[in-house]
Amino acid sequence: MTLDLVLPPEQIPQTSPSRPNKRVKTSNPPSPATASETAPSLEIPVASSDTDSDDSAAVRKYENQRKRSLETGTFTSSIYVDAFNLTLDTVLREEAYLFTEEEAAVFARYRQSLGYEAQHLYVRLFLRKTNAWFRINKLQYPHDIADMAAACKVLQRKDVAFADTDRDITLEALAGLLSLEELKAVAKDAKCTGSNKAQLISALKLASRAQGGLQARGGQLKLSFDHKGNYVNREDHYVKKMLAITGPCIRLSELVTTLFGRVHLVFYRSTEWTEKSLSTVILSRTQKRNFPPYIVSRTSNIFPTRKALLDFEAAIKLQAEVDDLLEALTEGSLLKVLGIFEETYPLWEELVKEEAAKTQAAEPEEMMERIYLRRFNAAWVYTRIIHKGVHVLGRFKQFNREHSVLCALLAQKYFQPARRGGWYQRKALIEENYMAGLDSTAGSKEALTRKWRKAALATCEAGLQDPQTHLIFHHDLEKRIMKLESRLRVPKREQHDFGHTRLRKPSERVIFGVRLNLPEVGRKTLWRDPEDTSSECSVEEMCLSVYRAEGWKGFHCEGSIVRTLFAYLFFDILFLYLPNVFETEFQTCPLDLFTDSFYPARASEINHRLVEIANGHAKRIVRDVWERNRERETCVIGLDWRYAIEDLEEIVECFPHDALATVCKVLCQEYRQRGSGLPDLFLWKYGDDAREVLFSEVKSENDRLSDTQRLWIHVLSGAGVKVELCSARAKKEVEE
Repeated sequence: MTLDLVLPPEQIPQTSPSRPNKRVKTSNPPSPATASETAPSLEIPVASSDTDSDDSAAVRKYENQRKRSLETGTFTSSIYVDAFNLTLDTVLREEAYLFTEEEAAVFARYRQSLGYEAQHLYVRLFLRKTNAWFRINKLQYPHDIADMAAACKVLQRKDVAFADTDRDITLEALAGLLSLEELKAVAKDAKCTGSNKAQLISALKLASRAQGGLQARGGQLKLSFDHKGNYVNREDHYVKKMLAITGPCIRLSELVTTLFGRVHLVFYRSTEWTEKSLSTVILSRTQKRNFPPYIVSRTSNIFPTRKALLDFEAAIKLQAEVDDLLEALTEGSLLKVLGIFEETYPLWEELVKEEAAKTQAAEPEEMMERIYLRRFNAAWVYTRIIHKGVHVLGRFKQFNREHSVLCALLAQKYFQPARRGGWYQRKALIEENYMAGLDSTAGSKEALTRKWRKAALATCEAGLQDPQTHLIFHHDLEKRIMKLESRLRVPKREQHDFGHTRLRKPSERVIFGVRLNLPEVGRKTLWRDPEDTSSECSVEEMCLSVYRAEGWKGFHCEGSIVRTLFAYLFFDILFLYLPNVFETEFQTCPLDLFTDSFYPARASEINHRLVEIANGHAKRIVRDVWERNRERETCVIGLDWRYAIEDLEEIVECFPHDALATVCKVLCQEYRQRGSGLPDLFLWKYGDDAREVLFSEVKSENDRLSDTQRLWIHVLSGAGVKVELCSARAKKEVEE
């Protein structure tokens, strides 16, 4: 299991399935995914839990250079074992104080009691789904493990205890290892029926419990015995029958895998719990992923004590459980989240008090580092759980409780500050619409309503004055203030005037096309491609085709081109050495890129680069970075190597220089909040007479602009870049 430092996801350029990309007729970048598309992370996970499936050729090339010789019996390590050992060696060399003597003994057993084949098997199973059983006769790693049964026995030895034997396997787990035909044969013996594995397993479980060693004889239930007079446990009977089919099975010990998962947590400085591991190390070693050169400086005080590590580990596991429950959105799952919230809340309150005391005692020069290290405090994760709990309280209409929790969240300024604007929004909404009805104090309904509307107004004002409230939330807060002042009949001279902050609006245009299916929730609307009437396409592609007919080149990229330009233009600044921000050699960005400290920590270098861009040197900078990194296709956050360098050079020449510098400055200051929300289409015209760029946001009838989109439109328009709001309309009904 691996732990990825997951940060806000980036939009991936959408590829049209109906038409390949051509430079002259620019559409979308070619389809193969690259690492730079993924959420910024210390690790870049691959699609499969076993990387050999996706990158087998590259892995095998590496293995061939180091494989063991079966003829001579000499052994060398594999890429999987190398990667696993790298994490273990690094952590134990620098942060061994986080582990107990008993845990150190487990690491010693891994090194001393496991030969090469047993180590290789353990690592390969560790990379796969945790807590899962495997049929030993189905495990095949012929290039590395000559005797699979012997390797399994080593892991299952009592003095090693790295894996469990099938003595403890359950009927359900064992049934899951059988094929459908094998399971049908067992079910037939139990007189169970079903059309698929799930139904057969359910029926088999029910039959084993219902019989429980009893047989009906003469209308009465009696204990059943075999021909030797031994009592028959029906569940054991079916387990033995299935084991006869599967052969011996193996499962990694949960205690040991949890321990090694903790090692990976420490190594990768991870903030989210997943079941993948070592992917980036392996891909880096096979040269499938190449990372920029930078100075790695591991911080020894990320987790100052073992307790801090264990608390953080427990918190991210709990966070993963909450996220899984919220995916279902059933009443049962919401009730479970509510229970987790209530258990977590008192602990969160104590941790907030502790952080307040530490912050007050910290020296001014320690504050910048302290702000960064809070991400690895359990309270940071618990704050996110409390935030999710607030959502559930609202779903169950517990508005009084929700209001008090929102007050507590806003009272602390240490954890998850980017969410503060949303908390102000929700608190004001509750005060305006619900609190008067829940207020038990004396007073008329009208008086209580006025009281809470005033409270909502004060909340909105506090939100606008809070420096941690991001600009994205200002538009909504300002609208609510104007509405509340109107309802409270505030004199005109005392009302707020937001004219100077009013967001610029884009120009509007309507594009008509042939829609091929009716709009439906959860189903993508298809349109006829104006350039190829026999093909269908998305609404964005349809609009893009119309723009092309007007002489524009362009991409449907949802901001990917802007993030790519930023990565090129600030490549060297992103990987400038600073303490604490490069913890492993497998990073696509510094760890503080998503914090408020990124810009001030590099203010001199950033400002100098912005001046260079404003003076028209962007083309040179882009070309220099491309030439140095094109062969390796270095993994950098936001950088999509599928964009042709010729297109990028044209774009930076068409982009107004001051405007490009403005856009880059916004990303330097607020990459987390502004990494998404850019318009759908990016277009440009490159000619001798005119060079210009255009952003276009495509909306259908019922779509609305988000606050993030409005803010980007405001920034781009203010910088002198043309932005259009493109409304797609059907010009005729669906053909029969």
